[in-house]
Formats: sequence, C-alpha cells, structure tokens
Amino acid sequence: MVQSMTGFGKEEALLEDKRVNVEIRTLNNKGFDLSLRTPVFLNSLELDIRKLVSRYLIRGKIDCSIWIDDWVGAALKINEKVVREYLRQLHALPHNDTTAMLSIAMRLPESLSSDKEELPQEDVTAIVTAVEKTLQKVQNHRAEEGKQMAHDFTMRLELLEKLMVQVQIKAPERVQKVEEKLQLAFQKATVKVDSERFEQELIYYLEKTDITEECVRIANHLQYFKEVMEKETPNGKKLGFIAQEIGREINTIGSKANHTEIQKTVVQMKDELEKIREQLMNVL
Repeated sequence: MVQSMTGFGKEEALLEDKRVNVEIRTLNNKGFDLSLRTPVFLNSLELDIRKLVSRYLIRGKIDCSIWIDDWVGAALKINEKVVREYLRQLHALPHNDTTAMLSIAMRLPESLSSDKEELPQEDVTAIVTAVEKTLQKVQNHRAEEGKQMAHDFTMRLELLEKLMVQVQIKAPERVQKVEEKLQLAFQKATVKVDSERFEQELIYYLEKTDITEECVRIANHLQYFKEVMEKETPNGKKLGFIAQEIGREINTIGSKANHTEIQKTVVQMKDELEKIREQLMNVL
C-alpha cells in the first residue's frame, strides 16, 4: 500500500521522578536522515533509539526530540555552562529582557540535570516503549496520508487511460491523412516515380510513425503501477521508475504524432503524469 513520508507522533513516559516527552516529525527525503535530540542522561540509549527509528520509518527526513517536561521529587542541579551559553545566544537577539531570557534558558534541554547518573532498567524500558508508541503513531499518520495519495493516483491513472483511448481513436485518422498527403504529392510529381517503390516507402514511413506499441506499453505500465501501489511497501522508488517509463512512452507518441489533436492529448497526459510525479516524491 502507498505510505506517505510525512508524519507526526507524540507520546510521554511517566517515570518515578520525571515526565519524558517524545515527539517525532517526518518529511520526504531520498534516504534515511535522522536528527535526534536527547537529554544527556539518555546518551547511552541513542544507538538503540536510532536503530528502532530506522526499523520503523525506513526512509525520510526525521526529526526526533526527547525532552524532560517535569521533574518530581528529584535532586536537581543547574548546568551552569549550558545555561550561560543559552543566555549568550539569546542576548544576541533584539529586544531581549534578562529575566525573560533566563526563564527561556532554564526550560531548554540540559539546563537541569538529576543527581542520578544511571537510569534504572524500568525507566529505560518505559522510554523505549514511549519511542515505539510514537513511531507507531507516525506510521498511522503516514498510512492515512498514503490512502489519500493512493486515491489521487487512482483518479489520475484512470484519466490517463481515458486519454490513451482518445489517442487510439485518433490514430487511424492520422494515418489516413498521411496517406492522402503523400498520395497527393505523388500525383503532383513532375518526374516519373516507381509506384512499387513509392508503396514500399509509404509502408516504411507509416510503420516508423506507428504508435500502437507505445500505447500498449503505456497500458501495461499503468496496470503495473496499480499493482505495485496495492501490494508493495515501501514502493515510492519503484513507482517513480514506472512513472519515468510512462513518461518516455508519452514523449515518443508526441514526437511521432504529427497530428494536432493527438499532440494536445499528449500535453494533457504529460500534465497528469507530472502531478503524479510530484506526489511520488513524498511516497515511502
């Protein structure tokens, strides 16, 4: 099934002396690009969290933030160096107020820390569980958006099929006009032309400009697009390759057409395909 690369999820873990929040946002990206921000006391978990995120989300630009929302009954101390650096940066902003800046700095990551150096195992489990629940919410968000994209793809694929039918209906008319034009030129020729040779050249020309194979290949590609869209995940890259092949066949029809109405239809097909391509950039 189609799944979007755009998603959002938020979850919290209630520990004995603190509340830990997890928030994950994802956008489209060619590969897996994770930006992970965690408190110092979670440094030992960073690698495990990265592996967990990559297993769930596979691809995209991912922003994962884990922070302490509240401390309860814990011996806390101020990280003076961290707070001073925050204040230095905040004072560089215009219209700053020292009291307000200090209030902001104290709420930023790593401003406060606990006397506890290591997390108990139950806290580790709770935090990892919160991350996993957040990832599931992101996946659900991606799946819901993917359904909307799949619906849009289906409509545009159906429109491309209808436009293909129009091309196939107009194709015989194009061949007839070409024959009539060449026959007229033959009749007006002032030099003697071998009729058998002329017929051979006419057949060769008509075969060279025939668009039947392109129409068949486009129909096959459209069907394959639907199959991949329904069965495989992640499928964004494969759908992109199929759309690329459809585009090649449409371009070939346009170059062979030599028919005003067919060329207009080709332009419509290119427009619909481009809209599909734009959306495919956000498909997992």
